[in-house]
Amino acid sequence: MQNISGIIEKINSEINKLVWGTPMLVLLLAVGIYFTIRLKFFQIIKIRHIYNNTVKTLFKGENSKEKTDKKGISQFQAISTALAATIGTGSIAGVATAITIGGAGAVFWMWVSAVVGMMTIYAENVLGIYFRKKNEKGEWTGGAMYYIQYGLNSKWLAVLFSIFCVCASFGMGNMVQANSVSTSLSQTYLLSPKITGIIIALIIGLIILGGIKRIGKVSQVLVPVISILYILGTLVVIFANIKIMPTIFSNIFKEALGIGAVAGGITGTVVKNAISMGVKRGVFSNEAGLGSSVAVHSVADVKEPVIQGMWGIVEVFVDTIVVCTLTALVILSGGALENASTTGLDGAPLVIESFKQVMGGFASHLVTFFIVVFAFATIIGWEYIGEKAMEYIFGTKSIIIYRVLFAVLVYFGANMQMKLVWDISDTFNGLMAIPNLIALAFLSPIVIKVTKNYMQRKSKKQRVAPMLSAHKNSK
Repeated sequence: MQNISGIIEKINSEINKLVWGTPMLVLLLAVGIYFTIRLKFFQIIKIRHIYNNTVKTLFKGENSKEKTDKKGISQFQAISTALAATIGTGSIAGVATAITIGGAGAVFWMWVSAVVGMMTIYAENVLGIYFRKKNEKGEWTGGAMYYIQYGLNSKWLAVLFSIFCVCASFGMGNMVQANSVSTSLSQTYLLSPKITGIIIALIIGLIILGGIKRIGKVSQVLVPVISILYILGTLVVIFANIKIMPTIFSNIFKEALGIGAVAGGITGTVVKNAISMGVKRGVFSNEAGLGSSVAVHSVADVKEPVIQGMWGIVEVFVDTIVVCTLTALVILSGGALENASTTGLDGAPLVIESFKQVMGGFASHLVTFFIVVFAFATIIGWEYIGEKAMEYIFGTKSIIIYRVLFAVLVYFGANMQMKLVWDISDTFNGLMAIPNLIALAFLSPIVIKVTKNYMQRKSKKQRVAPMLSAHKNSK
């Protein structure tokens, strides 16, 4: 059995190197840069318009939780569920790993990947709404697989994406997250992983059996609350170290660009590591380019593809620019990083130790709480993503089977050694990006046309027919 496991690990390692190698990272950046240039830095130039049509509508009550299609969810529920799938352990442990390997400079490249990634996820969501359909139950259904099939006319590539997506949902979106919860609770409170697994599986089962409506309702409460609490917690540490913040930001830029290298003090290898880890962990956290969150955004009660595209920009901003940056500043200011090479601290333990510098022993309880809730949110968000991929392959009758299997795997994930599962899941995450990026490249003219059409109508300079959908039955 160990031989078989070793063979699988070796094969996966080679595939992973290929999937997440330099060409993939360059391609992810290139697609985002292309849309950024073609749409004239939309995510920056139109920032006020984006705010007015997304976040501001929440304060006005224009996108309240009651204002939804009976078969869909509100735009706020959609972004909350999408954020539930993205703001997870990657926003805590993933950032720590990026800094440990890539240094402070990795944070800068994480920002770069986020800024260009905003336009990648914007394009994904525009296409997601444009090509979504109604299923036999009269419910919205969409995702990258739909614009791959109906936009590229490539059914086999859409099926391939869906298979990768289902596998990723069972691994990275389920078992890995459940293991993070059980491990954290076991280390901090000595709680048995078996008990943890049973409790999580039952709670997840009760939520996901209610479908996207229940998932959306849970997410719209859970995600904002836990995110605000986490932000407040990080700000306590940051303000306690406010005097060294200018130095930290200076180091981020210097190490990212190799400025001030003395006698090889900052080598090309260090800069390369900073770029690699910054981009990789940025994508791992916000998932821009993977096409995963499109399935959630496609269920939103919205007609304009561009509006949901703008919500995607907000999603990446909150996940990476806000949450991941605050985590990075805590690590860089906490002092624990300086001894990481000798103590061996990485991931969540490094974050805990960084919080401890200000909060003392309470930090372990606080960070454990955040990891548990973030991981839990990731599980319910990824369940729906995998569910829609399963539905695409086998139809709506397969959904109940998927939900039951998903809940069962939560228990096994909480009680397994996860290194191989984590590595394989990481590979499937990368494999999802390949068909998705191909589709984005070939369907870019549609994204550009839909965006220009929207802006022309908003400017009121021209009378033009709206481009809202590629399907008659989705109006």
